[in-house]
Amino acid sequence: MRHPLSTLALAGLLTLGCTGGAAYAQDQGQTPDQGQAMQGPPPDGGHRRGMMDPDEQLKHMTKDLNLTADQQGQIKPILVAQQQQIQSLRGDQSLSRDDRMAKMRSIHEDSKAKIEAALTPDQKTKYEAQEAERMQHMRNGGGPPPPPDGGGQPQ
Repeated sequence: MRHPLSTLALAGLLTLGCTGGAAYAQDQGQTPDQGQAMQGPPPDGGHRRGMMDPDEQLKHMTKDLNLTADQQGQIKPILVAQQQQIQSLRGDQSLSRDDRMAKMRSIHEDSKAKIEAALTPDQKTKYEAQEAERMQHMRNGGGPPPPPDGGGQPQ
């Protein structure tokens, strides 16, 4: 009985060590070019953590929302400013984690409002749906989305 318990404790410590290191790196204000985790898609085909750079975001938005060249020109500076503000905030160790998260939410909401101002009503509806899905995904711990059939355990 003692052996499985110590194995479980060791596994828990290893898990904390791995996730703690990632959280520490994020709190140290690493930019995408400083960390291997932010460069390109992960080798195992999974999802990477953190924000895409503004060019990647704009590329996805252009594809998903069919943005015009004019809209792209309006939205890219918003995405760049958002990234700069968040990177600066991550480096600010004078704030508590809760205060930092609240400011990040505020930055995101401000950027979202500016982006929506550049969109047509149809694009805005689709963008808001995507944002709601992204937020739900984040609330669920960032794992893969649930299967479309409701995906319970097989019986």
